[in-house]
Amino acid sequence: MKRTISIFGSILLLSFSLWARPLFAADSVRSDLNQGHADAALQKLSAALAQNPADAEAHNLRCRVYYQEELWDQAIPDCEAAVRANPSSSEYHLWLGRAYGQKAAHASLISAYKLAKKVAAEFQQAVQLDPQNTQALADLGEFDVSAPSIVGGGVSRAQVLAPKLQAVDAAAGFNLQAKIAEATKDYGTAESNLKFAIAHSSTPASAWVDLAGFYRRRGRMSEMVSALHNGMSLDHQHSAVLVDAADNLTAAHLEPQTAIHWLQQYLAAESLSEDAPAFAVRAKLARLLADEGDTSEAQRQLAAARSMASGYRIPARAFSSVAAR
Repeated sequence: MKRTISIFGSILLLSFSLWARPLFAADSVRSDLNQGHADAALQKLSAALAQNPADAEAHNLRCRVYYQEELWDQAIPDCEAAVRANPSSSEYHLWLGRAYGQKAAHASLISAYKLAKKVAAEFQQAVQLDPQNTQALADLGEFDVSAPSIVGGGVSRAQVLAPKLQAVDAAAGFNLQAKIAEATKDYGTAESNLKFAIAHSSTPASAWVDLAGFYRRRGRMSEMVSALHNGMSLDHQHSAVLVDAADNLTAAHLEPQTAIHWLQQYLAAESLSEDAPAFAVRAKLARLLADEGDTSEAQRQLAAARSMASGYRIPARAFSSVAAR
């Protein structure tokens, strides 16, 4: 009898472990996501969803791959499916809000108005489900600063949210305060808060880039360049912040060789991130290389980008720069 119970118990445990085991290798997909291997990730996720169409995590990850490829119309249905499958996930609501937001940024005025309300609702739900979700709080705060009250935003909402964010992440809180001050044209306070964010940040390189972006928007180019170099000297992991720094130089039409070097450092590092997909970075690098006359290397970078993410529509500017040589 004891042996029968023992065998029965073992069968139950085995059945539970098989039920609990993910139907796809989520860690492998996340690695592809971070490495920028969009095609490989999509192949794995499509296979997983063919087996289990209600797999919330697979839908969320596929949404994020499409998001990387800037395919908003494909991203949104997957993020919606993830939320339907697991409506209590703050993270899933956050990503759905982001997908709606990017779609709105590239839509007509009427469509953008409708989508903006959805963005607000998803970010607010993400915060409600997890008041400690720093990214959700920060994204909601940024939305509130940039969107009018008629679609659920407004600076007054951001001002209420800022102390809540600051309690969770002091640097992020100061960054939101800076955005509020800049939006209200209080540029001195904005600059001070960005400097406070640097002092309180666990990743000061990123905070330096935020300050540099402020200087660029204010036309203070020498201070921007200095802030970028200060920040990059602290980025010992060669993280995605290098890409943001290079973008600032490119937008200001300054130090193209430095921007190229920073993009190359990022691509050669072991800290590739979903935040800066390698295929998109290679397309940026191709544009800069072509502008500097290195057509062959630019073409190599474009070919590598296409091989990683065949669905990514490489910006026409990158194509024209190479074709013109």
